[in-house]
Amino acid sequence: MKAQRGDSLNRIGTLQDDSTTVPPITVFRYHSSFSSSIKKHPVSAFFFIPCVQAYRQKLIENLSLDSQGRPFKIMVFRGSPKSSRKSIRFVDELRQEVAAIFEKDCKQTPYRCIPKGEKRVLDAPRLRNDYYSNIMSWGINNILAVALGPELYLWNSEDQAVHKLLQVRGGNDWPTSVTWSEDASTLAVGYMCSNLQLWDVESSKLIRSLQGHSGRIASTAWNGHILTSGSRDKSIINHDVRAANSLASCIKRHADEVCGLKWSTEGNRLASGGNENLLYIWEASKMSSSKFLHRLSDHCAAVKALAWCPYQNNVLASGGGLSDGCIKIWNTEKGICINNIETKAQICGLEWNRHHKEILSGHGYSITENQNKLCLWRYPSMTKVGELGNHKSRIINLCQSPDGITVISAGADETLRFWDVFGPPTAGAGNSMVSDLQGLLSFRTSLLR
Repeated sequence: MKAQRGDSLNRIGTLQDDSTTVPPITVFRYHSSFSSSIKKHPVSAFFFIPCVQAYRQKLIENLSLDSQGRPFKIMVFRGSPKSSRKSIRFVDELRQEVAAIFEKDCKQTPYRCIPKGEKRVLDAPRLRNDYYSNIMSWGINNILAVALGPELYLWNSEDQAVHKLLQVRGGNDWPTSVTWSEDASTLAVGYMCSNLQLWDVESSKLIRSLQGHSGRIASTAWNGHILTSGSRDKSIINHDVRAANSLASCIKRHADEVCGLKWSTEGNRLASGGNENLLYIWEASKMSSSKFLHRLSDHCAAVKALAWCPYQNNVLASGGGLSDGCIKIWNTEKGICINNIETKAQICGLEWNRHHKEILSGHGYSITENQNKLCLWRYPSMTKVGELGNHKSRIINLCQSPDGITVISAGADETLRFWDVFGPPTAGAGNSMVSDLQGLLSFRTSLLR
């Protein structure tokens, strides 16, 4: 039950725990019938398993090339009948052993249990229904910072303590962007009236204000000591927070508001999304010249949702607004779209799963489906694993916990919902299976030749 309107400080701490009343959805990595099929038909059954293409390619390479890597000539007899029969026997053994590897993997691979409901709900009164703002950030100190109207609160996930960091007086200004520094020592806060502030959360004191923008600051991103901000004035500014004159560079390439900013994990590239439907990729070493690496125009609506892949440094995911509704996966080295999924809904946030090859999308308005939902996609196939959703209005922002297990969705229904959708890391059974397969084929090669 949602609390009555009152003190925001008390209400944000209101806890609703629904996890015990909703059964989980169990997602099987391989269907149980595959395992039984392998036992009956060890050669053909594993053609349904995703790793079969790797097996078939290895098998072709090892059976169609001679000892010097040249292809065998067709219909040419090689060796004695005895040696030929011996080679066939090894092929049969190879198939049996590969089938055994797949069967072992099917038995040992743990199930992925995705909870259907949230584990926790916090009331978030006066959370603004603004698609362009980015008002939530979870630091490595395990403290969630969230802007609620003119106020900004800190919620400690370890002891659930709530602290109000700041309140803006007057009705014409409020926080529109909140981002923790990488070490969580500083909180950057961008405002509707173009101010950008740095706060020391430990002492609850304002460190300094940074100048340069003339419109609201809806997006900020840290890269070490560099704080990058994007504004409605169409500019991107890099601030060196160590310097007295913090303005390191100013870029004016976007033709409308800059509503999405994300630095890559290695810090060598910046992605910026704009309300003119454009996505730019920048190299850190060349930003002072305003020379972009790629200008990508495939989206048909504002590009706010951006997320760099944690296990492929040059891969970026981007999401478009309502008129677009697409998740696009980019190779930023070549500037090409390598996958595209039509979700048929406004994409308000994207978060990669660091423990499994998946990506989560948060959605807003929709004409047909996925409205106000979270959708989990398997990467790189981008097939849908499942969907979650109890928000009564559109999702505004997503962020994930420092351990990569929990994702928070901030909704226009004035709630923050915690989802244990990613889960803890598990042993990579699929990777070990491929390694076993490669080792087996390598060993058999010497026997076949």
